[in-house]
Amino acid sequence: MIGYPNKKSIPVSHQVRDNYMGRGMSLEDDLNKSNEYYLEIERAVIHKKPIPVQIVRVDYPQRSAAKIVEAYYKTPSTTDYNGIYRGKAIDFEAKETKSKTSFPLSNIHPHQIKHLMRVLKHGGIGFVIIRFCAYDETYLVDAQYMIQRYQQNESKSIPYAELKDNGFLIKRGFTPRLHYLDVVDQCYFKEEA
Repeated sequence: MIGYPNKKSIPVSHQVRDNYMGRGMSLEDDLNKSNEYYLEIERAVIHKKPIPVQIVRVDYPQRSAAKIVEAYYKTPSTTDYNGIYRGKAIDFEAKETKSKTSFPLSNIHPHQIKHLMRVLKHGGIGFVIIRFCAYDETYLVDAQYMIQRYQQNESKSIPYAELKDNGFLIKRGFTPRLHYLDVVDQCYFKEEA
């Protein structure tokens, strides 16, 4: 048994099994680990943005067991990640889909498109990283392309084959887990390479 401060105990066998489920499968986890690596080697400073939340009610059954029972988003969040790379502002959204055939445009919200448009207007680098879980493939898709497809309103999704043609496959590894800055170099710093 493993004891926790809230007095709950979990049998070790369940704890170990649960720790390995989905390990490394989350796009967010892969990006966070990649960003930690990039920060450590001083290649870039990129962080996940916290979601602004207003806590309304907290339940205190015991001093050591405080629990948030009611909270609301203060404002719509912009995109998931931002920072600086090679002297340029970098801002991007990360999305996963279980679909084998397309990426649903409903996964991107209007305020995120508007934010990416502002990033581009001010000379920043903007993109969306999309993982197709069924194929274990992750693509970097330029913000300009994503904005155009979003604004066309012709369909509710972007076909997988179209994203493969217009996106850039991100190589996976151990350190970093996702070599997405190599793709950023290829797409946005071609003339300097």
